Amino acid sequence: MEFLEQHNLTGIVIGIATFLIIGLFHPMVIRGEYHFGVRCWWFFLVMGIAAMAGALIVRHILWSTLLAVWGASSFWSIGELFEQRRRVAKGWFPSNPKRKG
Repeated sequence: MEFLEQHNLTGIVIGIATFLIIGLFHPMVIRGEYHFGVRCWWFFLVMGIAAMAGALIVRHILWSTLLAVWGASSFWSIGELFEQRRRVAKGWFPSNPKRKG
């Protein structure tokens, strides 16, 4: 961590990690809707609350920021889950033939 601070790289690390976190949530939403429908919204809610609570507890700026990004991405994913259901209904993504409703 000292290396990051000495070379003023903390912002770059946060930016790259944010990009990766958001990139991770995109397939999570698609797969979650495919396998569980929108019923898995609570998983993203719990994960978001836990990450935000962690961001409040952790004192190190890098880890606190990354937890906050994780939490915000979790909350955003709830809305994206319902949008994904609309995209599936429009035929833009495949629906799961094994799942009813």
